[in-house]
Amino acid sequence: MKKIILLFICVSFLFACSSKKGYLERKDSDRSLQDAVKKINRAADDEDARQAIPQLYTIIKEKRLDNINAYTQSNQLSKWDKIVNEYEYLQNAYSAIISSPAAFKLVTPESYSTELVESKENAASAYYDYAMSYFQKPGRDNAKAAYNGFKKVNQFAPGYKDVNEKIKTSYENSIITIVISPVQDNSFFNNNGWGNYGMNYSNEYFQQNLLRDLSSNNQYPARFYTRSEASRMNIYPDWTIDFRLRNITVPNPLINYSSRNVSNQLQVGTDTAGRPVYNTVNATINISRSSFTARANMEMNINDLTAGKNIIYRSYNEEYKWEQQSATFSGDRRAISQSDWSMINNSNNTTPRKEEVLYELYRKIYPQVLSQIRQSVSW
Repeated sequence: MKKIILLFICVSFLFACSSKKGYLERKDSDRSLQDAVKKINRAADDEDARQAIPQLYTIIKEKRLDNINAYTQSNQLSKWDKIVNEYEYLQNAYSAIISSPAAFKLVTPESYSTELVESKENAASAYYDYAMSYFQKPGRDNAKAAYNGFKKVNQFAPGYKDVNEKIKTSYENSIITIVISPVQDNSFFNNNGWGNYGMNYSNEYFQQNLLRDLSSNNQYPARFYTRSEASRMNIYPDWTIDFRLRNITVPNPLINYSSRNVSNQLQVGTDTAGRPVYNTVNATINISRSSFTARANMEMNINDLTAGKNIIYRSYNEEYKWEQQSATFSGDRRAISQSDWSMINNSNNTTPRKEEVLYELYRKIYPQVLSQIRQSVSW
């Protein structure tokens, strides 16, 4: 018990020392000032906080004003973000002290609200001019730069000039039309008894699902069509997305045979003392296990027809493992467990068709393709 009390005293002492150390020795003087003000609000006679607050405010003021002077000399557009940020730190320090009667007795803070408003106006003006320099140029990249610039304007000065209209127009100017093609199967496939039922459905799986998922909302500055839709609507696409199944390997199933003996004890009666008497029954389970691992390699190309260049090339490799077990038995059926009966009664002993295997392989590749397209068209 004494050891626990001693440990508690030591921990309390260390905590007290670290708290004392905090205000003037922390690297984050802004946070330290906020903490000191909170402390003095709870305990107005806290000497550590009383001594720290005037010094911390002086440190913050000198540091932030020096930073502002340095940033003002820069020709970089991003300087306005930094200047606004510095004035916000200064105003946060002012607000913390002015709202605390105990802290306000120790230091008279200076408000930078006017400077903060002016710096935001200057930032909005600078970003507006930047955005306009791209707004007046053709091309998606220029529209994107204008859009992002106008969005920054709205961050500093919501509704500045005609910025909301310019944001909408920039977005519309950036919208591209994209034709998505069905998968072209260039693979060599050894039939060996595999059917071709449903092949058109399998090869159009990507196209139809991508059109549905990419067109289900308006979060991307792009419109998606099939080639026939674009032709019917007289739309010349900006981009095309093509898929090519380079290789698919679906080997004949490997069949492994095995057998195992099973037994069960059945009560057949009792002896003269009333104890149960058991009889052991036996059976043999003959198991047939069929399996194969199918593999596919599919390529995706996203081409910018306007610029005459390839935007994205990706190669996707996936595999699908199929396995099926069935069984027969010989011997006493009473020796067979429920799980073994499930295997014996398994009548679905059919090897999947090629389109079924393709569907499973496509299902694994599809999320990767969808994610890549979204990344390519979004901002």
